[in-house]
Amino acid sequence: MELTGAYAQAINDQVTLEIEASIVYRQLAVEMDVIDLPGIAGWFRAQAEEEIVHANKFIDHMTDRDAHPRIQDIKAPAVKAATALDAFKAALKHEQKVSEAIRGLYRQAQKEGDIDSIPLLNWFIDEQIEEEATVGALVAQLERIGKDGSGLMRLDGELGNRHAAEDAS
Repeated sequence: MELTGAYAQAINDQVTLEIEASIVYRQLAVEMDVIDLPGIAGWFRAQAEEEIVHANKFIDHMTDRDAHPRIQDIKAPAVKAATALDAFKAALKHEQKVSEAIRGLYRQAQKEGDIDSIPLLNWFIDEQIEEEATVGALVAQLERIGKDGSGLMRLDGELGNRHAAEDAS
């Protein structure tokens, strides 16, 4: 089934949103580098790469269905984070935005009877549940850590063990 019309545009919008998410995560990595948290910065860089993988999944879906993906204008993110907690709260907010956009795509696919998109969207729904849970857990950990520098350094070391290649699925 060829993708056309408003639904094809909605998937194009999602491609752009996934790339925007990558830029948000890249900026959060910069913010963490600035405050000398290299492990957390690395975690955010790996997340930025994963978001590009997500954009590519939508691009591939479109090209497989004879649609022409077009990346649209992306504004520089207005993301600033003075602390790791600020950074992860910003990440959670953006993940929630992406999750709602994917749910909107699912509703639109159902409305238009586009059953060919449902497996892809189911994968993304599962992925977003995982993303929000992971980032939400990190927010909770950082709230518990508070101003405990040793706790922050432990978490920084732990998150520095993440590698993008493991997560890019």
